[in-house]
Amino acid sequence: MTVDTLARFRIPVFSAWRSRSSPLSRDDDENHPPNCWKSIRLIIAAIACGWIGWSGEVLLLPVAMIFPLLWARAPSRTIATLLAAGYFLAASRGLPHGVATFYAANLWPGLALWVVASASFVTVHAMFWTKPRGENASGRKGTDAARALRYLVVMVLMAVPPFGITGWAHPLTAAGVLFPGWGWWGLGATAILLVVMTGRRWQIAVAVLGGLYVWSATNWTPPKRTPGWMAVDLKQGASLGRDGSLQYHRDLIARVRKAAEAGKDVRVAALPESALGFWTPTVERVWQEGFRGSDLTIVAGAAVIDAKGYDNVMVAISADAAKILYRERMPVPGSMWQPWLQWTGQGGGARANFFGNPMVEADGFKVAPLICYEQLILWPVLQSLLYSPELIIAVGNGWWTENTSIVAIQKASSVAWASLFGLPIVMVFNT
Repeated sequence: MTVDTLARFRIPVFSAWRSRSSPLSRDDDENHPPNCWKSIRLIIAAIACGWIGWSGEVLLLPVAMIFPLLWARAPSRTIATLLAAGYFLAASRGLPHGVATFYAANLWPGLALWVVASASFVTVHAMFWTKPRGENASGRKGTDAARALRYLVVMVLMAVPPFGITGWAHPLTAAGVLFPGWGWWGLGATAILLVVMTGRRWQIAVAVLGGLYVWSATNWTPPKRTPGWMAVDLKQGASLGRDGSLQYHRDLIARVRKAAEAGKDVRVAALPESALGFWTPTVERVWQEGFRGSDLTIVAGAAVIDAKGYDNVMVAISADAAKILYRERMPVPGSMWQPWLQWTGQGGGARANFFGNPMVEADGFKVAPLICYEQLILWPVLQSLLYSPELIIAVGNGWWTENTSIVAIQKASSVAWASLFGLPIVMVFNT
């Protein structure tokens, strides 16, 4: 009886002793010096992924795909949170300076917005993180499957509203570099690679990523331009669209006509976001008269204002007709889209049309339109691509991004999506 009694209690006592002193226990594991250095290395690597992957060079976008691997290997939720913050803040590093330029203020408002903008990305990644198991831990396969499913949910949440409203730096953007011309199959293959990165077979995913990257970089061909379409880039800085004088519009019309005449068989000339300022009946008549006797169509950015706010739009103008071609689905949160003004009954700010008008027609083409901020997030371009467009037009007004990589990132993202679906692209910006 005595032996049985001792045997009955020996294991629980030993287990309790081991749980207090073993280096494999949770508390000691998270505070053990080697684990601390591992965490520091992971955070530095995450910052490097964000910095390099989102430098504005399209061929460097696949570097961002290493981030899910780092996130999955974080030893604690705190470290996973720091990894997500480091990656996102590095990827969006141009925001503080850009905001300071936009508001003609010091860096503090920009720094505050920078941190606030990272909240959704960091929160989602922290919420769905799960602790990695040791190499020999039981139930590892189940843990891998759970983590893979969690990261799949993270990808979806960061691609669509509400979290996707600030879903910048999404690793799926790299699909166009790795799988040019593959379309939805390429997007799916990239998603699978990202999910595999979070599991125990991550070495295979890294090897495949490396091979695909070398092949793509060696054979990279930029998307084609659409014959008959011309981009008229401008360098008017902050003054673009703010001068509503008749002379401003006449000078811009003359510039467009001269550029079109210098081109070859130009049918459509594209101008940047906000190029026409406020869209009014007077502006409409001036531009139609300016192209009387010409077959040229102008696609340009403007703003349509009413008592409740305004729409950031693209308009199409020819000698015979003029119309609003597209209303922006997602204006820049904070500076343009200010939903609290509507909630409090004040009115004002740009309207977000979210899932409206994803595809338009111009010059007989089905066009996927993207204005400025829409080039940095996923759902506007993916929604447009569901309608099988024949070209992408990406316009922007990046005067406030001087000395940052923001415009370069917009262009790289747009080129990547055009490459993924084998579409020609027209990009036009004011700087």
